Parts: sequence; structure tokens; C-alpha cells
Amino acid sequence: MSAAVTAKFKNPIKQDEIDKYLDNGKDFINEDQMTFFLQNKRSPDLRELKDILAKSLSVQTLSPQETVLLMNVRDPDLLDEMKKAALEVKKKVYDNRIVTFAPLYLGNFCVNNCAYCGLKADNQDVARRVLSAEEIKKEVEALAGGIGHKRLVVVYGEHPKNDINYILETIRTIYSVQSKTKHGVGNIRRVNVNAPPFSIEDLVRLKEVGLGTYQVFQETYHHATYARVHPANTIKGNYAWRLYCMHRALEAGIDDVGIGILFGLYDWRFEVLGLLYHAIELEKKLGIGPHTISFPRLEPAHKVELDHFSRYRVNDEDFKKIVMILRLSVPHAGLIVTARENEQIRRDVLELGITQTDASSRIGVGAYDSPEEKQKKEKQQFLLGDTRSLDEVIKEFAQKGYITSFCTAGYRCGRTGKCIMDLLRDGTEGKFCKLNAILTFREWLDDFASEETKRIAEPVLAREIEEVRQKMPKLFPKLIDYYTRIQKGERDLYL
Repeated sequence: MSAAVTAKFKNPIKQDEIDKYLDNGKDFINEDQMTFFLQNKRSPDLRELKDILAKSLSVQTLSPQETVLLMNVRDPDLLDEMKKAALEVKKKVYDNRIVTFAPLYLGNFCVNNCAYCGLKADNQDVARRVLSAEEIKKEVEALAGGIGHKRLVVVYGEHPKNDINYILETIRTIYSVQSKTKHGVGNIRRVNVNAPPFSIEDLVRLKEVGLGTYQVFQETYHHATYARVHPANTIKGNYAWRLYCMHRALEAGIDDVGIGILFGLYDWRFEVLGLLYHAIELEKKLGIGPHTISFPRLEPAHKVELDHFSRYRVNDEDFKKIVMILRLSVPHAGLIVTARENEQIRRDVLELGITQTDASSRIGVGAYDSPEEKQKKEKQQFLLGDTRSLDEVIKEFAQKGYITSFCTAGYRCGRTGKCIMDLLRDGTEGKFCKLNAILTFREWLDDFASEETKRIAEPVLAREIEEVRQKMPKLFPKLIDYYTRIQKGERDLYL
């Protein structure tokens, strides 16, 4: 970081907001213990596997030892048992729905120098910019009014040009945009944030402007690898400041937090255990686990030598196993696979318990308002594997029998944080989600779908409505009332 930037950018790290969470001066990633568990190469027999899967199906977090046993399964028949259970867990907790969102990059300045990132500070080829309020409004109009998105993950680098004050103002701007559609207005109803770690004081301010889920990915839980890829003279070089950001967020009153790893920096088995340790730690210390877990894999990026990371690159079969294992190990968490992955991988993981994915994604700064020009000018953080439109992705979901949900009702009705975790565990939240998925899907189909997508989706929607009639007869009249009103042009009705 240059002296000029350092002078403008207050060091955000507060050591007391690390020390307060440590156990005897140590963080919760016990590498000796994790290595000991991973040395067990034994695969479970069928009876033992069924006991572990029964625990997952009761929506209980697995132990590290149980998770390692799942990692060791090689037998095709046992893997098939795991796959069936993973999908069953997903449907029990989240019902037959997939949530969609779009990433929105608001700036690509960064003071950090991560070895794997195309936007690292030393990369002088990047055309750096930060969007103004007017530019953000145009991006949101394209997303909410043109495509029909209701959720965003807004992405920021760590830099004085996109500090906490900029982030707060941009969230307010995003929520303020009302875009014209066929039947009224399109708007963003939930703004999730992928941002640097903040202090408790700043996180309280984020909560106050209507933040959805706060995402910060540790990148790697392996201490030595973390130090190797994050230079010590950068803010991100502080492992513990990043590791404990979710503790601070939950203490600050943020209801939902999202964790993740950049798979490919170190051994995926160790990283899966790291995610599990993180989930267990949050439940133990703060009373609530992660709302979401994300699975980005290392991808090509400008001026990044992937050969340096070849030892730990994750192949497709291992990637699918990772998704399946984490669905079983942390059954209450939403699982996110993004458009980093290609179409086929995204199809495959649908059957392994994924609950959220993005679509129509563009990761150039300002790329939604003017994709042709902006994508040529901007150097992206990484390369996308799936550039299909939201309409194309939803059509495929419908062909496979899934309903797409644009629901944000739970967050506005207070079904967040520990409340939603309890509701997810006992299956109650899935019922609300089904009802609101039906309503929001009807809304999106009428406002944005192509005729072909609408034709394919209508039988899926009809089947879901019939399931409500049979299984939730007391709620069925209210659902039909709202559904009919949406067909007549009303919007944003939810239960």
C-alpha cells in the first residue's frame, strides 16, 4: 500500500476486537487437531454411514470426525446414499426451490495484494473506477427493471474510495431505485454485501441501512497458506481480523452472515473442516451458525499465474463431493454456487443440495448498464464460467421441476438470525418459503419471462399450488387471494 493511500485510509484493525474472542490467546482453527482427524483414512460401513446421514436429516451439524468419514467414502453405492440424503436434506430444509441473485461490482480499487486476484493493487493494467450514485441507479434499473432481479450481492474492494461511508450510501441508493415494469415497478428488496471485515461500530451502521447477509470469505483457513498469498504489509494480511469478522457482525446485531473459501489455495479437505469449525464456533459463541456457505473455485485472472496454485486445484468430481459433504455437515445453511462454474457443473450440483445461485452475471464495474463497452474496458476479478441470462437459467430450473424464488419476506417479517435457524431446523421456514416462492415466481413470470420460459414454468407452478392445497389447507385461501391479486397487477405481496 502506498504512503499516499495509507495516509487517507485509516487502519481498520482493532486488536481488542480480535483478542476478546480468542481461547487462551489462540484462534479456533486448531490445525493439529484437524490434521489428526484427517489422518483417519477409514471409510464408514453402510450402517455407520446411515447413522451419520440420519443425523444430517435431523438437521444437526455433524462433528469433524463424522465429516472426515464422509470425505473418505469412495464406494459408488455409499456415494449414492450420500447424494440421496443431501438432496433430501435440502428439500426438507429449503423445499423445492432455488433462490437467484446477481452480483453488482461497485468499485475495483483495492489496497490489498492477494496473489490470486486480478484486482490486486500491483496490477497496473486494471482500469480502476468507482461508480457514482447516478451510475449505480442505472445499474439497478437494468437489474431490477430489465432483468427482474430482487436480490443483489454488492461487491466492494478495500480502499478509501469505497470505505464504510461509500458502502452505506450505495446501499441507500440501491434501495431507492424504482424501475418501471409491465405491471408497475421493479426494485431490489434485499441487498447482501461482500465486503472487507469491519469493526463492530461500522457493522452496527451497516445493519441500520438495511443490510441483508454480510459475506466475508476467509479464502483459506490454513495459516501458512494465508500468509503466503496475502502479503503481511496489507490489511488483508491479518488472518485473525478476517477470521473473527463474523463474530463481530453477529455481536453488532447483523442477523445473517455468509462464509466461504476460495477452493484451490490449499487442500480442500482441510478447508471443508475449516468451514465446519467456523460454523461450530459461531453456534457455540454467538448462538447461530452461518446463514450461507459459498464455494468459489480458483479461476484464471489477469496477471495471475495459476501454475503457482496447481497443487491444490479442485477437479470437478471433488468439487461436487465438497458441495454434497457440506450440505450434510451443515444442513441448516444455504449453499451458494455461482457463475464462476460452467453450466454443466451448476446442473450437477442442483441435485446435491444447492439453494442459491446467480444468473445474468456481469462482474465488470458498470457492466449491466452498458455491457458491450464496459466489459471490454474493465479487467475483471476472474473469468465467468456461465454467462446465461436469468430467463435461460430459470427455464432450465423449471425443466428440472424446480421453482425459482425471489422471496425476501422472511427478512422483512423478522424471520432472520437465530429465529430463521430454528425455523429451518424444524421445517417451518420451508413452508413459508414455498408460499412466497409461488407468489414471487408468479410476479416474475408475468413481468419478465419469455413466452417459452413461461410455458415451461406454468405446470411447475401449478404443481406447487396443488401441494399447498393438499398439505397446508389453512393457508391455501390466503395464498390464492394473494396469487389472484398478483395476476391482476399488484406486487410485493407476501406471507
